[in-house]
Amino acid sequence: MVALDSHPAGTEVDINYEENILDSMKGRELEYTKTLKFLVSMDLSNNGIVGEIPKELMDLSGLLNLNLSGNHLKGRIPNNIGNLTQLESLDLSRNKLSGPIPPSLSSLSYLSHLNMSFNNLSGRIPTGNQLQTLNDPSTYIGNDGLCGAPLLNSCLDNKSSNGDHKHADESKVADETDFLWFYTGIGPGFLVGFLGVCGTLNFKKSWRYAYFQFIENNYNWILINIAIKLAQLRRMFNKGKFGG
Repeated sequence: MVALDSHPAGTEVDINYEENILDSMKGRELEYTKTLKFLVSMDLSNNGIVGEIPKELMDLSGLLNLNLSGNHLKGRIPNNIGNLTQLESLDLSRNKLSGPIPPSLSSLSYLSHLNMSFNNLSGRIPTGNQLQTLNDPSTYIGNDGLCGAPLLNSCLDNKSSNGDHKHADESKVADETDFLWFYTGIGPGFLVGFLGVCGTLNFKKSWRYAYFQFIENNYNWILINIAIKLAQLRRMFNKGKFGG
């Protein structure tokens, strides 16, 4: 049990200024003054505390246990909660905390007990390091806006991302299949077309006559045009040679 020094009603407790706190732990009552940062256990549960979690609380780097459950705390969990590097137990359950769980929580290497149930937290549950071992869904129960493991409800961006990747993969496979069929069909297609033409010319006399007539006419036309171009080039060459 931790008790702040008594103050007259209506006054504001300023931990930074007073730096004075009583801690009852294992049957001993300890008073911390200038050594407040070395406090190892703080249990302020069920005290009707209102307001936000003080950011200055995150400067108590020696804390092993922090219990703020059963109060009326609101606002966001301080982003610098990762500063409590020695923390082994954290209970913020049964409050009115909102917003995302800070990613820095995953940096608490010694954390073995965590309870954030029954708040208004939202967003993706951080992963990594020690949080991977805290896989009990009851840790986060009562926060309808939370998503991700160990909860069953997946995050929407995951579904969208997976859908996009799946669609992209399917499109890629379809394109590769189309190219495969295209290149596979080139050889047989050419062969079938060639044999079809040859077969038609072989069995259809009228077509064979027309085809070869077409080739002969074009062949003659090509030869005539080549002869005309050569004659023009020859005249231009002779004109330039003798005219110069």
